[in-house]
Amino acid sequence: MEINLTSIGTLHTKETNIPRHWSLSEVEGTLEINLEYTDGLRDIQAGQQIVVLFYFHKSQSFSKNLLTQSPPHRGLPYGVFSICSPRRPNPIGLSVLEVIRVKGNKVDIKGVDMIDGTPILDIKPHIVDKHDCPSYKDSDSRD
Repeated sequence: MEINLTSIGTLHTKETNIPRHWSLSEVEGTLEINLEYTDGLRDIQAGQQIVVLFYFHKSQSFSKNLLTQSPPHRGLPYGVFSICSPRRPNPIGLSVLEVIRVKGNKVDIKGVDMIDGTPILDIKPHIVDKHDCPSYKDSDSRD
């Protein structure tokens, strides 16, 4: 099955020393969302955490010999699905970021672990408790 995704925007940051994972990052940046998607940012607020799905656009191609990899901070080989390597069958990344502010089609964020120019695929709320989910009461509906 072929799946086609379209970028909804781009990450911008002036930082060049990017941490390997969002949980280790204090780096700030801006998600510049394509204008046609601006209304989708409604209700995102400062202080909130969001999940950002992105495309590892600079990652080297994947091959089956990369099903196990040895991350520099872990040593021994691990299965690719148990690590955060950018070299994956589908080069999709996920970061949980703190919203600093939203202005128009721009979301200033903290916790960046992406390089400048990274294509953004989607933004979702970071839900820790199902009762915090806006659609929890309507959980039988999958619109």
